[in-house]
Amino acid sequence: MGREDRGAVMRVLVACEYSGRVRQAFRALGFDTWSCDLLDAEDGSPNHIKADAIQVAYMEPWDLMIAHPPCTHLAVSGARHFAAKRADGRQRAAIDFFMQLASAPIERIALENPISVISTEWRKPDQIIQPWMFGHGETKATCLWLKNLPPLMPTDIVEGREPRVHRMSPGPDRWKERSRTYQGVADAMAAQWGAWMYQRRAA
Repeated sequence: MGREDRGAVMRVLVACEYSGRVRQAFRALGFDTWSCDLLDAEDGSPNHIKADAIQVAYMEPWDLMIAHPPCTHLAVSGARHFAAKRADGRQRAAIDFFMQLASAPIERIALENPISVISTEWRKPDQIIQPWMFGHGETKATCLWLKNLPPLMPTDIVEGREPRVHRMSPGPDRWKERSRTYQGVADAMAAQWGAWMYQRRAA
């Protein structure tokens, strides 16, 4: 992978991302950005590490990590299954994975998840965003837990309040479609947090 000159290029890790949308948005602005996931990169990018996100987050310096921990056993939308998931340990394992990412030795961290048990197991999110705040006429409440980062500001508030993702037909790839970061959100993360980091470094 190679280590870039940290005085010139800031390094960003997008953990638990196979689609590459957030990685692409940051790389378009000149950041040395890598995604990592247990799946291959959907876009075939060489800037993707197929590995456990915990290992990648802890193995070398990063200036920023944006993480999308799996929400299957955490989201309150699946609360009817919580008893079974607590009993067999699946929920505890998911919580522990989330918290290991939150505790990574990285100065700036953003963790993304839907409304979930993390709010009670750890703390409430710093922000809840919706796709319609960033140019997508849909609803999908997304929580952000932030470390040394400002909240995202809406970039394009549009009409439309349809829960398209929630209404997707069942199928083997439904979870993949539901997990994709909206392009408007990815662009806002790169533009706003990227500018904010460079401003702080220049101060």
